[in-house]
Amino acid sequence: MTVLQAISSPQAPYPTSTDEPLDGTLPTFKDASPTEASPPDWRDGVLLDAYSQAVVHVAETVSPAVVNIEVYQPGRPSRRSSTPQEAKGNGSGFIITPDGYILTNSHVVSQATRIEVTLADGRKTQAELIGDDPDTDLAVIRIHAPNLVTVPLGDSDQVKVGQMAIAIGNPYGFQATLTAGVVSALGRSFRSRSGRLIDNVIQTDAALNPGNSGGPLVNSRGEVIGVNTAVILPAQGICFATAINTAKFVTAKLIKDGKIRRGYIGVIGQNTPLHRRLVRFHDLLVENGVLVISTEPGSPAERTGLRQGDVIIGFGNAPIATIDDLHRQLTEPVGQPSEITILRGTEKRSLMIVPRES
Repeated sequence: MTVLQAISSPQAPYPTSTDEPLDGTLPTFKDASPTEASPPDWRDGVLLDAYSQAVVHVAETVSPAVVNIEVYQPGRPSRRSSTPQEAKGNGSGFIITPDGYILTNSHVVSQATRIEVTLADGRKTQAELIGDDPDTDLAVIRIHAPNLVTVPLGDSDQVKVGQMAIAIGNPYGFQATLTAGVVSALGRSFRSRSGRLIDNVIQTDAALNPGNSGGPLVNSRGEVIGVNTAVILPAQGICFATAINTAKFVTAKLIKDGKIRRGYIGVIGQNTPLHRRLVRFHDLLVENGVLVISTEPGSPAERTGLRQGDVIIGFGNAPIATIDDLHRQLTEPVGQPSEITILRGTEKRSLMIVPRES
């Protein structure tokens, strides 16, 4: 509130004239000459103090909940030895519950044979992998230790472009490193290692480096708004975090089931444009669809009667214009009959399909 008041406070008006002289000559001005340096405005100090206090508050309240994750993975045989050497990597994470659940990135802990967590107070303990979702690059691990500090989760739907964003992590093993910036853009998408799109990604210019992965992106109130995930190299200041609302959904599923259940229909397809006459004739909501190249034997698509050459334009109540649209709709309806809308030649048809778990 102090910052808003300081920003909105009016600037001191510049003097326009002095008392008008009685001899009819032009009036003079009493403000400082253009060559004189104006004294610093006290409001600048207030703004800087408010910014500093916000960053210090985040550092004091959030940093104790950020952990360093050391991961040991099977290595490859070296030239000197035919025995595979254990590979080691590190990343970040943050404690979200008092009983030791930690949120991090999938690529930090995937294929780990052993996971060690170092707390902010120096304690080191073993961790177990609870669940892993490569499609959103999120994972949950758990430790068993007393007196754990947790960090509150915010609402990424309330994030605005331009607001403060603070990243905390362990780049190159330097524990509890804090960098500050702003939210640069919202609603970005990028592909995970599995090939699926991660939606609603937050872009920030808060500096991220190797080892920051899995750490929290925090607002000025100390609430987590994203999970630091990726950077674009060699660009500077183009960094990305998975929105915390996505992470909340994934985390709940991982803690409950250990994985995210996603539907599979067994279609090999590609994006294709639709003829304008077909779009107008059927009053379609999309101008593109997914062309079925082939269906896998015994798959739900084959049993439903999908054929090579069909074009998928709808699934459930959602229009389908790309393969990514189809992937999004297949996140939940595992084992449930769903309507799939296709174009077969010039004819529009609706079929019932039952996705199975991928």
